[in-house]
Amino acid sequence: MDIQKIMKFLPHRYPFLLVDKVIECIPGERLVAIKNVSYNEPYFQGHFPDQPIMPGVLIMEALAQATGLLASESAPEALGEKEMIYYLVGLDKARFKRPVSPGDQLRLEVKYIRHKRNIWAFSCQADVDGEFVASAEIMCAAAEREA
Repeated sequence: MDIQKIMKFLPHRYPFLLVDKVIECIPGERLVAIKNVSYNEPYFQGHFPDQPIMPGVLIMEALAQATGLLASESAPEALGEKEMIYYLVGLDKARFKRPVSPGDQLRLEVKYIRHKRNIWAFSCQADVDGEFVASAEIMCAAAEREA
Protein backbone atom coordinates (compact mmCIF):
# COMPACT_ATOMS: atom_id res chain seq x y z
CA MET A 1 0.00 0.00 0.00
CA ASP A 2 1.57 3.27 -1.07
CA ILE A 3 1.00 6.76 0.29
CA GLN A 4 -1.83 7.47 -2.18
CA LYS A 5 -3.87 4.52 -0.93
CA ILE A 6 -3.03 5.36 2.69
CA MET A 7 -4.38 8.90 2.19
CA LYS A 8 -7.60 7.54 0.69
CA PHE A 9 -8.52 6.10 4.07
CA LEU A 10 -6.70 8.18 6.68
CA PRO A 11 -7.90 11.80 6.99
CA HIS A 12 -4.52 12.89 8.40
CA ARG A 13 -2.14 15.05 6.38
CA TYR A 14 1.32 16.53 6.95
CA PRO A 15 2.56 16.99 9.59
CA PHE A 16 0.26 14.48 11.26
CA LEU A 17 0.19 11.60 8.75
CA LEU A 18 2.55 9.16 10.48
CA VAL A 19 2.49 6.14 8.14
CA ASP A 20 4.64 6.30 5.01
CA LYS A 21 3.89 2.89 3.50
CA VAL A 22 2.44 -0.51 4.23
CA ILE A 23 4.76 -3.42 3.50
CA GLU A 24 2.47 -6.28 4.51
CA CYS A 25 -1.25 -6.65 5.04
CA ILE A 26 -3.29 -9.74 5.76
CA PRO A 27 -6.88 -8.46 6.16
CA GLY A 28 -8.45 -9.58 9.41
CA GLU A 29 -5.06 -10.59 10.83
CA ARG A 30 -2.14 -8.16 10.73
CA LEU A 31 -0.51 -5.21 9.04
CA VAL A 32 3.11 -4.01 8.96
CA ALA A 33 3.82 -0.38 8.10
CA ILE A 34 6.80 1.96 8.01
CA LYS A 35 7.29 5.49 9.37
CA ASN A 36 10.54 7.11 8.22
CA VAL A 37 11.64 9.47 10.98
CA SER A 38 13.22 12.65 9.59
CA TYR A 39 14.93 15.51 11.42
CA ASN A 40 12.74 17.89 9.37
CA GLU A 41 9.63 16.93 11.34
CA PRO A 42 8.31 19.93 13.30
CA TYR A 43 8.22 18.30 16.75
CA PHE A 44 12.02 17.91 16.83
CA GLN A 45 12.42 21.70 17.26
CA GLY A 46 11.17 21.37 20.81
CA HIS A 47 11.48 17.65 21.68
CA PHE A 48 14.39 17.96 22.43
CA PRO A 49 16.63 20.44 20.52
CA ASP A 50 19.93 19.04 21.85
CA GLN A 51 18.91 15.38 21.69
CA PRO A 52 15.90 14.98 19.35
CA ILE A 53 13.58 12.06 20.06
CA MET A 54 10.17 11.23 18.64
CA PRO A 55 7.48 11.83 21.29
CA GLY A 56 5.98 8.62 22.65
CA VAL A 57 2.47 9.89 22.03
CA LEU A 58 3.31 10.20 18.32
CA ILE A 59 4.60 6.61 18.27
CA MET A 60 1.23 5.58 19.71
CA GLU A 61 -0.54 7.74 17.12
CA ALA A 62 1.44 6.08 14.31
CA LEU A 63 0.37 2.67 15.64
CA ALA A 64 -3.26 3.87 15.85
CA GLN A 65 -3.12 5.07 12.24
CA ALA A 66 -1.81 1.63 11.24
CA THR A 67 -4.79 0.01 13.00
CA GLY A 68 -7.07 2.20 10.90
CA LEU A 69 -5.46 0.89 7.74
CA LEU A 70 -5.83 -2.73 8.86
CA ALA A 71 -9.46 -2.14 9.80
CA SER A 72 -10.18 -0.49 6.44
CA GLU A 73 -8.63 -3.42 4.56
CA SER A 74 -10.43 -5.94 6.78
CA ALA A 75 -13.91 -4.42 6.48
CA PRO A 76 -13.95 -2.02 3.51
CA GLU A 77 -17.74 -2.20 3.28
CA ALA A 78 -18.06 -0.82 6.83
CA LEU A 79 -15.06 1.49 7.11
CA GLY A 80 -14.12 2.46 3.59
CA GLU A 81 -17.08 4.76 3.12
CA LYS A 82 -16.44 8.50 2.84
CA GLU A 83 -19.04 9.23 5.54
CA MET A 84 -17.05 7.30 8.17
CA ILE A 85 -14.19 8.46 10.38
CA TYR A 86 -12.07 6.26 12.61
CA TYR A 87 -11.36 7.51 16.15
CA LEU A 88 -8.87 6.38 18.79
CA VAL A 89 -10.97 5.44 21.82
CA GLY A 90 -8.65 3.43 24.06
CA LEU A 91 -5.00 2.77 24.77
CA ASP A 92 -4.04 0.10 27.30
CA LYS A 93 -0.79 -1.46 28.47
CA ALA A 94 1.42 1.14 26.75
CA ARG A 95 5.13 0.43 27.21
CA PHE A 96 8.24 2.19 25.93
CA LYS A 97 11.73 0.70 25.82
CA ARG A 98 14.02 2.91 23.70
CA PRO A 99 13.92 6.34 22.08
CA VAL A 100 13.33 6.91 18.37
CA SER A 101 15.64 9.44 16.72
CA PRO A 102 15.92 11.17 13.35
CA GLY A 103 17.16 8.72 10.72
CA ASP A 104 15.37 5.75 12.31
CA GLN A 105 12.86 3.71 10.36
CA LEU A 106 9.98 2.88 12.68
CA ARG A 107 8.35 -0.47 11.89
CA LEU A 108 4.73 -0.60 13.01
CA GLU A 109 3.04 -3.98 13.45
CA VAL A 110 -0.61 -4.23 14.37
CA LYS A 111 -2.55 -7.44 14.96
CA TYR A 112 -6.31 -7.72 14.95
CA ILE A 113 -7.75 -9.00 18.24
CA ARG A 114 -11.52 -8.53 17.82
CA HIS A 115 -14.28 -6.14 16.93
CA LYS A 116 -17.83 -5.78 18.11
CA ARG A 117 -20.17 -3.45 16.30
CA ASN A 118 -18.02 -0.40 15.57
CA ILE A 119 -15.28 -0.95 18.22
CA TRP A 120 -12.03 -2.57 17.03
CA ALA A 121 -9.19 -3.89 19.25
CA PHE A 122 -5.57 -4.47 18.22
CA SER A 123 -2.27 -5.59 19.70
CA CYS A 124 0.44 -3.19 18.51
CA GLN A 125 4.21 -3.04 18.55
CA ALA A 126 6.85 -0.68 17.15
CA ASP A 127 10.52 -1.46 16.59
CA VAL A 128 13.61 0.01 14.95
CA ASP A 129 16.10 -2.38 13.30
CA GLY A 130 14.48 -5.31 15.12
CA GLU A 131 14.87 -3.60 18.50
CA PHE A 132 11.68 -3.19 20.57
CA VAL A 133 10.57 0.43 20.92
CA ALA A 134 6.98 0.44 22.20
CA SER A 135 3.79 -1.57 22.46
CA ALA A 136 0.16 -1.12 23.43
CA GLU A 137 -3.33 -2.48 23.01
CA ILE A 138 -5.31 0.04 20.99
CA MET A 139 -9.06 0.36 20.53
CA CYS A 140 -10.68 2.47 17.85
CA ALA A 141 -14.23 3.17 16.74
CA ALA A 142 -15.82 4.04 13.43
CA ALA A 143 -18.42 6.79 13.42
CA GLU A 144 -20.21 8.85 10.84
CA ARG A 145 -18.44 12.07 9.91
CA GLU A 146 -20.13 15.24 10.96
CA ALA A 147 -21.19 17.44 8.08
